[in-house]
Amino acid sequence: MSSKISHVEFHVLQTEAETRPHWVSLFKVPNANELLVRLRTDDGVEGFGLATSYTDIAPITKVVADGFADLILGMDALAPEALYEKLFALTSSRQAAERGWGREALIRISAAVDLACWDIVGKTAGLPLYRLFGGYRNQVPCYVTCAYYRDGKDNAELRDEIEMLVAQGHRGFKGKVGGLSLAEDIARMEIVREVIGPDRDLMIDVNRAWDLKTAIEGARLLTPLKPVWLEEPVRWTDDRRELKLLAQSTAIPLSGGESEITSYGCRSLLEEQAVQILQFDCTMFGGFTEGRKLAALCELNHVDVAPHHDCFIHAPLVAASPAGRIVESFTDPERDPLQAELYENPPHIADGWLTLNEAPGLGLTLSAEALAKFARPVASAGR
Repeated sequence: MSSKISHVEFHVLQTEAETRPHWVSLFKVPNANELLVRLRTDDGVEGFGLATSYTDIAPITKVVADGFADLILGMDALAPEALYEKLFALTSSRQAAERGWGREALIRISAAVDLACWDIVGKTAGLPLYRLFGGYRNQVPCYVTCAYYRDGKDNAELRDEIEMLVAQGHRGFKGKVGGLSLAEDIARMEIVREVIGPDRDLMIDVNRAWDLKTAIEGARLLTPLKPVWLEEPVRWTDDRRELKLLAQSTAIPLSGGESEITSYGCRSLLEEQAVQILQFDCTMFGGFTEGRKLAALCELNHVDVAPHHDCFIHAPLVAASPAGRIVESFTDPERDPLQAELYENPPHIADGWLTLNEAPGLGLTLSAEALAKFARPVASAGR
């Protein structure tokens, strides 16, 4: 049985630039900056996938506008391993070098195509992906990311933000630090803890801003706030070694993985025993083909899976595995309008839980209204 890809479309999903951008410690986070791929097979089954970019998306669109879709046409959508292997292999090819196709762009595109193929696999089987992947449960815990830096944002505005999110019913909150002094950031997180109370979960995300000495002191000062985890606390240059050293100085579990660009980098985090929670992102590298392998490795190594970004895409993977811990959401439409508007049937989030849809594949239907608002066509091929 095969299901050959007969049509490919690529779109960029973007909004107008924010007048008050959201910042983490070291960089600005775009509120919408994604590549959407839509595939259709010769037997009429359609699937989609997304690739997330926190940097300029032009290198990605350059590749897809330069004949990339022709490499996908005719491939079997029901063989995502084979298709992913073919596309990922371009990162080490003369063909990519000759055409000026950047490695990171190819990795992102490969992830989006892989997700679309798995969507088709699920629809062909008539099953939601979380059941195909293992069916461990149909609900997963869900937290909200918050406390971003913004121009002119004071602690009163921070308090208002957290009160809004508490009113939405969240049970877990991840706050951003690393962009101010330790004293200022601890004061901000004290406000978050005060507003959410002692019974809700608080996670802390540094986005790789601290050196090791600062991380050790920061972890000491944060301990009274009872963080569930401390995310990407040290700089990128020697993070695996420094994460291990930091773990010797704090009882707070450490997490990371979103900044790796391949599953091999995440594997190294596990091999180094550098983290207790792995946060790979299937929309940034690997798709579900590699994400499933990482989830299995996590289970075998007693590490929790808490993917970075896009709760609706990652929920099937987290729900499928005993290692699946939680998904990340953005329920402030100003921060993430795509989560708020991209789907006609977003899974229900309430009281800190996301309930997966039972529709086949990803179980998600793209909103025509949202596509008209956010999508810009880049390339298409086939019939």
